[in-house]
Order: sequence, then C-alpha cells, then structure tokens
Amino acid sequence: MLQHATLADLPAFRCGHAHDLRAGTGCTVAVAPAGATCGVAVRGGGPATRETDLLKPENMIEAVHAVVLSGGSAFGLAASTGVMDELAERGIGFPVGSARVPIVVGACLFDLLVGDNVHPDAAMGREAARAAFERTPSDPLAEGNVGAGCGASVGKILGKERAMKAGFGLCGLRFGKLACVAMVALNAFGNVRDETGAWIAGCRGEDGRVMDPLAAFAAASAPQAPTAGPCANTTIGLVLTNARLTKAQATKASSVVHDAYARAIKPVHTSGDGDTVFTFASGEVETGYDTVAVLATEAMQKALVRAATQSEGAYGLPGLRASLP
Repeated sequence: MLQHATLADLPAFRCGHAHDLRAGTGCTVAVAPAGATCGVAVRGGGPATRETDLLKPENMIEAVHAVVLSGGSAFGLAASTGVMDELAERGIGFPVGSARVPIVVGACLFDLLVGDNVHPDAAMGREAARAAFERTPSDPLAEGNVGAGCGASVGKILGKERAMKAGFGLCGLRFGKLACVAMVALNAFGNVRDETGAWIAGCRGEDGRVMDPLAAFAAASAPQAPTAGPCANTTIGLVLTNARLTKAQATKASSVVHDAYARAIKPVHTSGDGDTVFTFASGEVETGYDTVAVLATEAMQKALVRAATQSEGAYGLPGLRASLP
C-alpha cells in the first residue's frame, strides 16, 4: 500500500531554500553530506545546467554531494559555487590533500522577467546550504513562492499578460521501506492540469479562466513562441530516494520521471523549456529499479500540481492562492 512520505523518511539528505521575494528569484538545495548516487535527464531544448556530464554512467564520479535548483537563468549557476564553498568549509567532499572538493550539480530556470533585475549568486547558494543544515528533519520544506520557484510562472502561450504564477512543490510517497520525495520548480511555457485532467493553471482567456492550451493556440493567429527572446521557461525537478541505484539506473529513473511532466504540463519539453529531472539516491534500501521509477513518477506528478496550487499571486501574475501584498 502506498503511504505518504516526508523528508524525515530520508535522513541522508538535508534540504533548504533561499530567495529574494522583491527580486522574484531564489534557489533550493538538497545536500547529501556522505555523498549519494545521482542521475539526470534533460528533455527541454533550452537547458542551463552545471556538471551534468559527470552524471553520465560512463564517467568516473560515483558520489554527488548536492543538487541545486535555481532561478536566474544561466546567471543562477553561480549559486552552486556558494553551495560548494559552504560544503567544503563543513568538511564535505572528496579529500584532496588538506582540501575537500564537493561535487555539486544543478539546473536553472528563467525568471528574469519578474521582480527586480537580481539573480541567485554564490551568497544566496551559501544561504540555501546553511538553511539545509539548520532545518530539522521533522520541519516541512516550504512550498509555493519560495526557493527556486520564487519567480516561476506558467501558461505563456499568449504572452506574460495571460500567464499565471506557479512555484515550488513537493510530494513524498512510500512503499514499504522505499521512500521517494519529489520536488519541483514549475516554470512552464504550457498549462498545468491536475490528476483528473482539469486545467488548473496556465494561459487565461478573456474571462480570466484557464484555457485548454490548444484553444489558446487557436485564439490568436500568432501565439507566443516558446523561443521568442530568451528561453523564459523551464521546469526543474529532483527526486530524493533511499533506494540503492547505480548511476545508470538513476539516469533512467530521471528519464521515466519526465512522464510526470508530460501528464501534468501541455505543451511540455518545448524548444524554449530546459526541462530537467535529477534522481538522487542514498542507497539504504534494496528494491527493484522499476518500483523506484513508478513511485518517483507518481510523486513528481503530485508535486507539479502542488507547485501550482500552493503559489500566491505576485509580480502582476495571479496565483491559485491569495495574492502577496
């Protein structure tokens, strides 16, 4: 029987946020102080990523110490530098002489068109890493307009004026001893639907209601192209699990979890989305790979819905919760 899981079920990981609500940007970090297996799958056409080549199964590195999800487009990659510095000072990483070299990977979404012209930097990355260590395992990780989802939005088919606010969502599921917690910063060109198939967030019609995305394309002779200007989208997600996986299995699991994106977002994986999923596995539980992939996909689909439903309106974009002041 499936049961609800929380980050308390995954003590090998520490997670934290940092953000600037005025600027409309932030970052989220998941740290594995002892190192964990990590894989990644990138399906969108406009990614901004760090050190993902290390995660290819044929490459040497077997343990990763942190995954960083960030706003700020390519500028936001600087947040990972701060995470790396903070972990090294805490003695986390591979020993190299008297130094420590943490392996930190990450991905960014584009949120430069909301808030002020500020983006996550090394100082914000440090702040998120410190928050991860200050947060006790029993404390819930905040959702909505926080962390990497602070400036996220969805439904840009007819431009920003018809879009809606989205943000950061999280959902955990457990099957026996196996636990998977999915977290995601939802910043899609397309619309979002819940598990019943109803469109809940995205491009809005003249009446303010969320449109079917195909109807949105038909509503204008020249709908907004996902590649018009910078790639102003990208949904970035991470699955934490206590399963024992190889790098190849973690990579394949990340690929399968993109099915959750396809179920919840339409259109998805466009040329203007850098859609990315990481799988971070600490290795305490022996289980079948397919069980992990199925559980993680279900958790991610629910996390995507929460990323829409838990977000407040902000930066001139309406949200499914009350607008921020």
